[in-house]
Amino acid sequence: MLLSTLQADVLTLTLNRPERANSFNVELISELQEAFSQAEKDSQVRVIILTGSGKAFSAGQDISEMQGGGVISYRTHLKKTYNPLVIKIRRIEKPVLAAINGPCAGAALGIALACDLRLATEEAKLAVGFGGIGLVPDSAVSLLLPVLIGLGRAEQLYFNNAPVYARQALEWGLLNRIFPAAKFMDDTLAYAKELASGPIRAFGLAKQAFNRAVLSNLEDVLNTEADLQEIAGNRPEHKEGVAAFWEKRKPKYKNDIR
Repeated sequence: MLLSTLQADVLTLTLNRPERANSFNVELISELQEAFSQAEKDSQVRVIILTGSGKAFSAGQDISEMQGGGVISYRTHLKKTYNPLVIKIRRIEKPVLAAINGPCAGAALGIALACDLRLATEEAKLAVGFGGIGLVPDSAVSLLLPVLIGLGRAEQLYFNNAPVYARQALEWGLLNRIFPAAKFMDDTLAYAKELASGPIRAFGLAKQAFNRAVLSNLEDVLNTEADLQEIAGNRPEHKEGVAAFWEKRKPKYKNDIR
């Protein structure tokens, strides 16, 4: 599910579930956690690229896994999967680049935001996604998205459940660079190699400083997201949102705020 390639000090990790738009399941998240742990210890790795195979970066969490039967605790799931992965990406003292080669939504947006820089194709689009199935933002989206584009824009993207396209995302500061789709990975790798020639240890210390200055409450936010997702996941709105997703129709939410 996860492909790994090391070239000229740059490790490329590729999400490889193209038949499911590279959506995350427990196995893929576990492989990512292990890959980042190994990369942290590997002196040959100076920069990490995270991308998707085919035409998508990732659609986020694989809903079919969460709806596979039995009672699912969203709190438990987040604390075992996305929360440790986000923390690992932020703490690794090497630059991590999200190479967004196509649609990026939900938890995948959180993972991309946790990366240090975001590079995208001209055709990429990013979406918060959670509101479409009656859930709240998790995977640190509730923190990282407002940090990058402001609270008003972040809430707009969540409430409207609409994607933001690459050019707009670049203007807002959600993306750092846009490259043509035809040579996207070539340009991304060249960019990563240039970073790899820099003072990586200093970069790592600077990353610590940025984390302390801007994201010092990251773990608290992740825990709060998990608690709120547990509540949202047990409400009728979520059940209706998932049913509408599978039935390919617009959700019919009741006017009920109890």
